[in-house]
Amino acid sequence: MRKSVLTLLAVFVALALDAQTTLKKVYDEEINQLEQIDEAVAQAKSQGKFVVCQVGGNWCPWCLRFADFITTDTVISKVIDENFVYIHVNYNPRKSEGEENALLAKKTLERLNNPARFGFPVFVILDEEGKVVHIQDSSFLEEGNGYNQEKVLRFFKNWTPKAVKP
Repeated sequence: MRKSVLTLLAVFVALALDAQTTLKKVYDEEINQLEQIDEAVAQAKSQGKFVVCQVGGNWCPWCLRFADFITTDTVISKVIDENFVYIHVNYNPRKSEGEENALLAKKTLERLNNPARFGFPVFVILDEEGKVVHIQDSSFLEEGNGYNQEKVLRFFKNWTPKAVKP
């Protein structure tokens, strides 16, 4: 039993490290997340779009997989480009990164209606005024070691400005 658990743990660690080393890092760890959100909302308002905040970090293999998935799938990327301002909101609550960063992480999650309860990545849809209109648990979009195109498309199409405000 112990050997099986250790083997599974080793496989998990190897997969996580592989995803983190082969996939492009998409989270800017140096910017102020609250300012990033405000800028995205202003851009969305001027373009008649909503904002998608993909909350997570470069430490999260599933976050990096999703970012890769939506950029390589042209059908999904087209729906996103036409309807959303898409941002990657870095989340790192570690106090080892400094008290100021931990406080900023807390304030960011509060601004987004505390989506961390769903795990990472988590997607927060903001309307053109910056109001949270939906929080999406990414586990419902997964399939195997990746994401399901049909489920992801359904998610995005159901939360476009036209779908929410017909």
